[in-house]
Amino acid sequence: MSAVQGQLPLEGMPRRLYSCTPSRLNAWLDCRRRYRFSYLDRPQPSKGPAWAHNSVGASVHNALAGWWREPYERRSPLTAAILLTNGWITEGFRDAEQSAHWLGRARDLVSGYVATLDPTDDPVGVERTVATRTKVMALSGRIDRLDRRGDELVVVDYKTGRRPLTQDDARSSLALAVYAVAASTMMRTPCRTVELHHLPTGEILEWRHTEESLERHLRRAEELATEASAADERYRAVMPAPARAPGRTASRGDGSRGGGSSGSAPAAASGRTPGAAAGGTSGGAPGAAVGGASGGAAGGAPGERPFVGPAAVPDEIDALFPPNPGPICSWCDFRRHCPEGRSVAPDRRPWDGLAE
Repeated sequence: MSAVQGQLPLEGMPRRLYSCTPSRLNAWLDCRRRYRFSYLDRPQPSKGPAWAHNSVGASVHNALAGWWREPYERRSPLTAAILLTNGWITEGFRDAEQSAHWLGRARDLVSGYVATLDPTDDPVGVERTVATRTKVMALSGRIDRLDRRGDELVVVDYKTGRRPLTQDDARSSLALAVYAVAASTMMRTPCRTVELHHLPTGEILEWRHTEESLERHLRRAEELATEASAADERYRAVMPAPARAPGRTASRGDGSRGGGSSGSAPAAASGRTPGAAAGGTSGGAPGAAVGGASGGAAGGAPGERPFVGPAAVPDEIDALFPPNPGPICSWCDFRRHCPEGRSVAPDRRPWDGLAE
């Protein structure tokens, strides 16, 4: 057999697993054009300004994670407020006065929430990465908190958005369900209960899955992964590989943080680290530090990324990743690149997602 023949794929060999996060799958489900901008076009198209509601969400999540890392004797409401203040993210607010106002509100949120917790009851994990594999996908993501209740694990997800939540939000969440499956697999411990902790209202929305309901969510994730994987392969077959920057490896991979909502409505604000990386696919994280807040031309302020437009794609690829215009388009980080989205949803100011 020649060397060339030896490199040909063999019939019946397993396909490469689709590497993804729940956020990546949800991006494919919500809007395929946004999915393409987030995960395939490289360099990534410039994003719009950071969202203030995402800055609030990221600051709160970071403070709560830090609180659990403190020695238990320091886990007090005051410590939570101090952590929140020290890590406050100021991106997206109208001005310093508005930022200071929301800093005060967020301090009340975290201090009031931790007052309801037992500081000696250490979670199994905080910001814990979990992963699982099927015949179709290799799925991973990061859980806000993983508790042990009796002989079982419980997935806890913090929410800071202005929209009140219902039990159906916990029941229908693909992310929470696959996190439960992944946690159970990794920890070899049953995990069927998922909880949404809505800090603005103090409500805890719980759903206890059955083996059947978790299996349904996992099969749904596999269906989305199969669709997205086929589209990814076609994109890569048609489009040239991006040029490699000196000393860096070109990548069209997934984001490092739970995957890729590239823009989030205020109800879903749950970001972590704003402007996390050049890939910018952190779920709901403010994107200005990555995408260029002003949308200006190349050669802007020192340290600011030059404006980048979408990749020039043939009609076949454009049709494979169509937009899904709707109200959510007001909050999309890639709105400037999507005339269809701009035509159906009004512009929003970076602080419009705050519940004033």
